[in-house]
Amino acid sequence: MQTPAPSDLAPTFSRQHFRSALGLFATGVTIVTARAADGTPVGLTANSFNSVSLSPPLILWSLALKASSLPAFTEGTHYAVHILAAEQRALAERFATPGVDRFAGLQWREGTGGAPLLDGAAAVLECHNRSRYEEGDHVIFVGEVEQCRFRSDATPLIFHGGRFYTELPL
Repeated sequence: MQTPAPSDLAPTFSRQHFRSALGLFATGVTIVTARAADGTPVGLTANSFNSVSLSPPLILWSLALKASSLPAFTEGTHYAVHILAAEQRALAERFATPGVDRFAGLQWREGTGGAPLLDGAAAVLECHNRSRYEEGDHVIFVGEVEQCRFRSDATPLIFHGGRFYTELPL
């Protein structure tokens, strides 16, 4: 497949306008964790998560090129994606806050390849860091799921329009 040439036309909308439009797409909320080269646990809140394939089991998520945790994810072999439950809003906010020790006082255990595993998630996907693609101002990570656990009774944490929500049946 041939890669199309980039458009010569600049967008007619601002970055903030585009971000606001994207914010209307309701997403689940995840925390992605890994270990830095020195063994330090790292993690961040992400809603750029999606399934890719059932066979083999693949997922994807993306991270800004300017993220301080980027080396841990690009150089590491494993990471864990925690799909958050509604009662984990405070944890989502903690892992989205820059400049804090996100693991301070937090109980966690080591998973596949050393990735930190957090308790209470609706689902946890332990992944091998299969491939990466740099696009725009982000890196897209594709992970091959090696372990998968979930709580069928969990209510998901949802993010929409800059706010958190929980599941509301129709």
